[in-house]
Amino acid sequence: MNLFEVDKLKSRLSELEKETLKEDFWSNDNSSILQEIKILKDKINSYTKVDSSLKNLVEMNNLLTEEEVTEEKDKEEENKELVKELLNDTKNLNTDIENLEIKTLLSGKYDANNAIVSMHPGAGGTESQDWVEMLYRMYTRWAEKHNFEVKELDYLEGDEAGIKSVTFLVKGEYAYGYLKGEMGVHRLVRISPFDSGGRRHTSFASVEVLPEINDDIEIDINPDDLRIDTYRASGAGGQHINKTSSAVRITHIPTNIVVTCQSERSQIQNRETAMKMLKSKLFDLKEKEREKNILNLKGEQKDIAWGSQIRSYVFCPYTMVKDHRTNYEVGNVQAVMDGDLDDFIKEYLKKFNK
Repeated sequence: MNLFEVDKLKSRLSELEKETLKEDFWSNDNSSILQEIKILKDKINSYTKVDSSLKNLVEMNNLLTEEEVTEEKDKEEENKELVKELLNDTKNLNTDIENLEIKTLLSGKYDANNAIVSMHPGAGGTESQDWVEMLYRMYTRWAEKHNFEVKELDYLEGDEAGIKSVTFLVKGEYAYGYLKGEMGVHRLVRISPFDSGGRRHTSFASVEVLPEINDDIEIDINPDDLRIDTYRASGAGGQHINKTSSAVRITHIPTNIVVTCQSERSQIQNRETAMKMLKSKLFDLKEKEREKNILNLKGEQKDIAWGSQIRSYVFCPYTMVKDHRTNYEVGNVQAVMDGDLDDFIKEYLKKFNK
């Protein structure tokens, strides 16, 4: 991020802050403006911190260089401590610069929004359903590390183990921007715990990531196009069961899009959440149609399907997680399954968000 870009951010921030001073501002829903103000301040503060740290390091380095010329023995220990401090501050600055780079890359129209994540197993029954549960744990661990809130919207347990389907909301700044690159098919290779013969199995699971659409974005939905069903929440017990018919399923008849929500006790709340999910799916469908039309006009033939395999997780005969789009890979599979996804996310953003 250069000075010119920071000046543009400051100019935009000044415009938005003037909007907040208008008489009717606080009487209307201007959450999107307030969110943009917060994001702009965060980016500007991050740049200011990096700029200040860099200047301090330059001054410290110059000081040490000058003292080396006229170095006295009694200053040797003091200078050693300064060198250690310089190295430590340089390492911290490098981390801050990487984080600023990622924030700069997260400039998409909906990157700052919350994310709605849905996961489904591929063919293979229990094996694939168990893989979905492993991925669900991975993403919730990642979210916890970033202080994001995870809210389960819909959950359907597997017949013997694992998960048949799950949809959850990840709430936090840039949640969609960070997670959008996770959309696609994830492949697992391991010795199956469900195979008495101890054979190696390959399983697949699909991950869909959509931005939660704010109320200020207009999506025209005709009530006559909707079929709304209510039913009891499913599951073996605990948070996944409800004795009343509070769960809601909404089918958008023209597109055959189906959304379900059973996370709330109230049928009204589940219906409101399901409508938000439907709105996000319809918006995503609209955006994909627009992108497809642009590609057709350009005469380009590209695969824009979401079903392509994006990453492999190999537990046996060796350990490796590899992203097939960026070719980034690591050998510590367990760390990744415990939510260590940041490097995969960064590599994706560097390659595709430029």
